[in-house]
Amino acid sequence: MDKSKYKVYVGMSGGVDSSLTASLLKEEGYDVTGVYMKNWTRDLPGMKCPWAEDLADAKRVAVQLGIDFKVFDFEKDYREKVVQYMLDEYEAGRTPNPDIMCNQEVKFKLFLEAALEDGADYIATGHYAGTKDGELLRAKDDNKDQTYFLYRVTGKALQKTLLPLGKYTKPEVREMAKERGLFTASKKDSQGICFVGKIGIRDFLKQFLPPQKAGKIVRKETGEVLGWHDGAIFYTLGQRHGLNIGGGLPFYVCGKDMAKNEVYVSSDINSGELWTKSIKVSSLHWINRKAMEGEEIEIRVRHRAPLVKATISFSTNDEALLTLKDEQRAITAGQSVVFYSDNICLGGGIII
Repeated sequence: MDKSKYKVYVGMSGGVDSSLTASLLKEEGYDVTGVYMKNWTRDLPGMKCPWAEDLADAKRVAVQLGIDFKVFDFEKDYREKVVQYMLDEYEAGRTPNPDIMCNQEVKFKLFLEAALEDGADYIATGHYAGTKDGELLRAKDDNKDQTYFLYRVTGKALQKTLLPLGKYTKPEVREMAKERGLFTASKKDSQGICFVGKIGIRDFLKQFLPPQKAGKIVRKETGEVLGWHDGAIFYTLGQRHGLNIGGGLPFYVCGKDMAKNEVYVSSDINSGELWTKSIKVSSLHWINRKAMEGEEIEIRVRHRAPLVKATISFSTNDEALLTLKDEQRAITAGQSVVFYSDNICLGGGIII
């Protein structure tokens, strides 16, 4: 096929992955346009938002490659659909994953729709994943595989998406970017949630949520009050650091009661509160094929967690119970469990 007849809009963040994506697609012969998604520009105390530098880097690479470049402004939608979702979830005592929501609502929905409306045939991103016939495939680099964050994308969107980095490892991507002399070849990867940046989730939440009430930190086994917390929303299952309760022993968060505003801890890493072989999930999403009742699938309970065998049984169309072959630690409400069959990502759900 004559690829020059196909317009591809590449989401360029100013990082090495999306820069190489644009370069590879241009080399393949596609008519490539770089697009910077302006999602968050707000500075926070102690942290300047790097969006202007990222935009400049993306533009510089586009000039290097000799491709057109555009800016799409999604800031209002991003605030409503991603940031507000995260704030609501934390207030409810859950631990959300805003990156997953960003992919679902912005990159593979708003960006895709805006690109197609602007004349594109496809979009492309620098995610470490593959796609074929609307299926989402695990990446070659298991350490970087990003299918966990992409499981809520639709099969229809994937049919209009190119993901060229799925067949490369991160070191290979860096090397290829250097070989091509790309300006961003040595740029460090961004860390953490893009709009939280270096200030950390606790400080971010304090900027946007009402002041939280102090409450008791209670030892689960004995009911003894070991100390005080500054808001139960700031604590997540399995957390060890930042408890400030002393005593020499390492304590782990093993639960919390939002109504009582209490956080429960245990010094037993093998506490039954921390380990489980069954997980309830809701808000199920299937990219294409839905798993069958009683089917054995593989699941990932967090990014980079090992794949674990599990059997799925449905309580409703939107809820399921996963029975795991091996126990998993710190299964946290609000986080996602992602389902796999061999190297295909089937979809997933949110832990309840």
